[in-house]
Amino acid sequence: MSEYRATIGLEIHAELNTRAKMFCSCKNDPDEETPNTNICPVCTAQPGTLPVVNEAAVEQVLRVGKAIGAQLADFTEWDRKNYFYPDIPKGYQITQYKYPLVSGGSLAGVALTRIHLEEDTGSSRHDMGDFSVVDYNRAGVPLMELVTEPVIHDAETAMRFGKELQLLLRTLGASEANMEKGQMRVEVNISISKTDKFGTKVEVKNINSFSAAGAAIAYEMARQEAALEAGEKIIQETRGWDESTGKTFSQRKKESANDYRYFPDPDIPKFVCTEVFGKNYEKLAPLPELPWEKRERLLALGIDAKVVEIYVSDDTLGKLFDEVVAGLSGDAAAIKLASNYISTDLVSLIKAEPVLPLKLSAKTFIDLVSMIGANELSSRGAKDTLTIAYREGGVVREIAEKNGLIQKSDLGEIERVASEIIAANPSQAAEYRAGKTSLLMFFVGQGMKAMKGSGNPKLLGEIFTKLLG
Repeated sequence: MSEYRATIGLEIHAELNTRAKMFCSCKNDPDEETPNTNICPVCTAQPGTLPVVNEAAVEQVLRVGKAIGAQLADFTEWDRKNYFYPDIPKGYQITQYKYPLVSGGSLAGVALTRIHLEEDTGSSRHDMGDFSVVDYNRAGVPLMELVTEPVIHDAETAMRFGKELQLLLRTLGASEANMEKGQMRVEVNISISKTDKFGTKVEVKNINSFSAAGAAIAYEMARQEAALEAGEKIIQETRGWDESTGKTFSQRKKESANDYRYFPDPDIPKFVCTEVFGKNYEKLAPLPELPWEKRERLLALGIDAKVVEIYVSDDTLGKLFDEVVAGLSGDAAAIKLASNYISTDLVSLIKAEPVLPLKLSAKTFIDLVSMIGANELSSRGAKDTLTIAYREGGVVREIAEKNGLIQKSDLGEIERVASEIIAANPSQAAEYRAGKTSLLMFFVGQGMKAMKGSGNPKLLGEIFTKLLG
């Protein structure tokens, strides 16, 4: 076991889901494929233009702060972060330095330092040959930056935090937070030390998934330990993550705040949040049920924790299950049974054969468990009925009747089928009579197969026991 202890802090950027950009009226469209379409003199920094704050973006960040129990700013201002790069048309980025919108708070057991609002940069492409091009569609998009306290000590906690933040942003409607599209970007600060004193901090960028974040942390911890054990010094720097090699690589010496020459933006008036959103922020849009609140509610229904995570993370399945719960009026056994069909059978169908829009409704599962409870559908018949309903839509009872899936409980019919199966399997019948009673399930399975899933398994078991006795 390593003698070194890692200290990890996260910086996470998320593009906000607003109609317009942060300081102009250009469309905020992450799916725009034609370069330099959603641009104007403001977001491309033409001389004489002035930025105007997007109140919707401010509100979204304040709602995130409210959800995590943070301190919401009354007074705030925007600053200029000065650095040159082709995707920054101004030569500086409008951000918040001294007066962030949100301070403190915690999420997934991790304490936060701050959440502030800024504008995104454009995007550069370097695959055009011996020159690069810049697309400014993304320049000026509202960008939330969250900074955690350096209180994380392992990759699992870091990944869990990132996933919970992504879930919260989606729940609030603040961001799609799609990492593959670059709507959420994770930067990891890592240092290691044998004492309580922090080691030299290294920042890792270019991380585009939570699994990559975990891998980058693990690699960087091992790299720094090997360097220190070899007598080398860790350099404070920015490193990139190479997904193909599974390694970090040096990019540049880490800048300090002084390097950016922050100063208040003279073109944007100071902002008093309570003048816009109410003295007690009562004009903010109300918060929906938050992920941790939903977990607590569903666990109280007796639903398994892993299944609860399906309903919390998948909005479609979560809403479907809530509607089923409402329709079953507190019938705990029926609710658990319906949950089993949603979380196992339906999830498997969606993975194997994605069908949109979903043809199933809460009534599908309510009717399904009702017919199972009335012994009209066997487990096998219910699965087959659900599969047909998923692919084609329709009413559960009509599907079951049309496809001969209604469970048969006619004793005469079941006894006839059982007699034929025993006659067709004399060696298994002899083994059963010799004491191998576990073969009963073989016979019941054969009976269900012969009756195409419509046999009553309990009656089949009783009749096979009688005939084989």
